[in-house]
Amino acid sequence: MDIINISYLISAILFIMGLKKLGSAKTARYGNQLAMTGMLIAMVATLFDKGVLDYTYIIAGLAIGAIIGGISAKRVQMTNMPQMVALFNGVGGGASALIASAEYMRMTAIPEMEVSVTLLLSLFIGTLTFTGSYIAYAKLQGTMSSAPIALPFHQGINTLLLVATIVVGAFFVMDPASPNPFLIVALASAILGVLFVIPIGGADMPVVISLLNSYSGIAAAMTGFVLSNNVLIISGALVGASGIILTNLMCKAMNRSLTNVLFGRVGAVAKGERIERQVTRYTPEDVVMMLDKSDSVIIVPGYGLAVAQAQHVTQEMASILEERGIKVQYAIHQVAGRMPGHMNVLLAEANVSYDQIKDMDEINDEFAETDIVLVLGANDVVNPLARTKEDSVLYGMPILDVDQARTVVVVKRSLSPGFAGEDNPLFYEDKTMMVFGDAKEVMTKIVHHLKEE
Repeated sequence: MDIINISYLISAILFIMGLKKLGSAKTARYGNQLAMTGMLIAMVATLFDKGVLDYTYIIAGLAIGAIIGGISAKRVQMTNMPQMVALFNGVGGGASALIASAEYMRMTAIPEMEVSVTLLLSLFIGTLTFTGSYIAYAKLQGTMSSAPIALPFHQGINTLLLVATIVVGAFFVMDPASPNPFLIVALASAILGVLFVIPIGGADMPVVISLLNSYSGIAAAMTGFVLSNNVLIISGALVGASGIILTNLMCKAMNRSLTNVLFGRVGAVAKGERIERQVTRYTPEDVVMMLDKSDSVIIVPGYGLAVAQAQHVTQEMASILEERGIKVQYAIHQVAGRMPGHMNVLLAEANVSYDQIKDMDEINDEFAETDIVLVLGANDVVNPLARTKEDSVLYGMPILDVDQARTVVVVKRSLSPGFAGEDNPLFYEDKTMMVFGDAKEVMTKIVHHLKEE
């Protein structure tokens, strides 16, 4: 038993060290390796601790899971990584709910009150996470509209369902022998998961994903109490706490409260007024002429870069500019993309040097001294209205100060507003060069012209 507890302690230490390393793009891969090693140790120790007599089903499950996971990880595009993370959250929540159900079914005696409560919490949070995560996946994948979907009296329905779940759960705790309350809680939590996510727009998906990740960790911790497994309690608590911290950071990056994200339905109606001004269209050749005259360039990637899968050709352009003595950096906003760290993942795939990637706080002071800022598919995170328009949902949101640069090049498909529904006055400034088109196609043309010189 001492060996098992020591193994769990080592696993917990590796989990904590792994989380610490995940705080930096330079050390994130090593952090993943530490956490995976910790989980392997925990799994082996648990199997020995339980004295399993027949490993047939366990080995079969490991093999099937490894094949599915390996193939999925190999095939998934970096642009689809948010969907993959949403699926992972859902699988984690679903696993907790299934374990809670299995433990309840195999019980031969009436469980103690604390066991009944943790069973119920594991079922409730796990099932809610499962259905909510798959709705998030559908929104990100495009099989469901990414715009907020609100039913009549939506929040009232959610409140009634939650109250009913608590009441029915109380009946279960008082009489665990009756399975009906357990089944009702499972059904109600599944519905709540759907109703929780459908009114949230695509722009708020980074917050939703990190919050659901936290829920999956909390569900795992509750399952740990059900199984009396210390390492599951510790790992679940770590995931739950880190997910809450990350959710809070995402909210601060948007200058919005979690309540506003969950219930504000930003993007349901475009509230911003269209700016009736004309823009001058520029070509990739015009951009190349400006790049040749520059000494410094900052690239701002957005979701448009992810959709177009333009990260590799963008890095190819950056390498050409660096060979010519031009300083190139990348500016990352925390909520750019559809999950926390989305842009960092894409740039890492394109082998962008970590030293070139700067967070908003690191680079904002440099925009005023920069010759050209190249904005690729970003909108709300560079919208100057966040500083001035008090009735805007963007007001107060920290943004990248790209409008302070000497020249701004914006590559975008159209002048359509971002998810916040606000037109962007940056597009109409005299120093802004608007290049319309798919980011990958435009960047490919820019690279072609640079190579011809």
